[in-house]
Amino acid sequence: MDVHNLMEDIVKLAVNNLYDQVKEDGAKWLSCDCENCRLDTVNYVLNRIPPKYVVSGRGVTHATKDLESPQVQADIKALAMEGMRIVNSTKRPFHTNNPSENKIQANASPVFNFYTFTGNILDGNTFEPIPEASIMLKFDGKPAEMIDKTWPNPYHTVKSTNGTYSFWVKSIPAEEAGITKNFHFALEVKAEGYADESYHFEIPVTSEAKTRVELDSTYSVKLKDLLIFKD
Repeated sequence: MDVHNLMEDIVKLAVNNLYDQVKEDGAKWLSCDCENCRLDTVNYVLNRIPPKYVVSGRGVTHATKDLESPQVQADIKALAMEGMRIVNSTKRPFHTNNPSENKIQANASPVFNFYTFTGNILDGNTFEPIPEASIMLKFDGKPAEMIDKTWPNPYHTVKSTNGTYSFWVKSIPAEEAGITKNFHFALEVKAEGYADESYHFEIPVTSEAKTRVELDSTYSVKLKDLLIFKD
């Protein structure tokens, strides 16, 4: 048995039951209950509640008793309702896609797997994060293709994430595993009231035997802060 967070099972069940109940009650604020919106709500709850990890059947037995606590159930339900309202008010552009369309297309042949790129866009005078900026990642002079539809390009920053952006470029074929090659990228930033800015960087990548299909926080590159100045 692998390490497993029992809270995932409990939260998924609670969220789905709550969506079904609210939909049946005809709540006017519920504009969508698609699978992607439900998964976003599950993610919202799991990021705000302590996990319950187990590695054995005995662990499941002990943990289940704690998870049946009325207080735990009430906390999950409250967070689920909060998450549902937030998700329904700020739906992602691809929320109605079939979840299978958002899955990474694996390739069993050698490929160059790119790091995830993250960074921040800041005001060049105040060093404050800039929300509502548009940042495009380019590769070979064209918008870089992302690993799947859940990674937009261009990316639009929002206030809640303090001007942070992120990209995960789609893997490209390699002749064989173990080849190291430098790849050149460019970032183009636009924000209302600010002068357009661009930033070029080059990064070495070593080809691997197959496509990475799981997000790995250790396989990432933090780019320097991008400073933009008012017109």
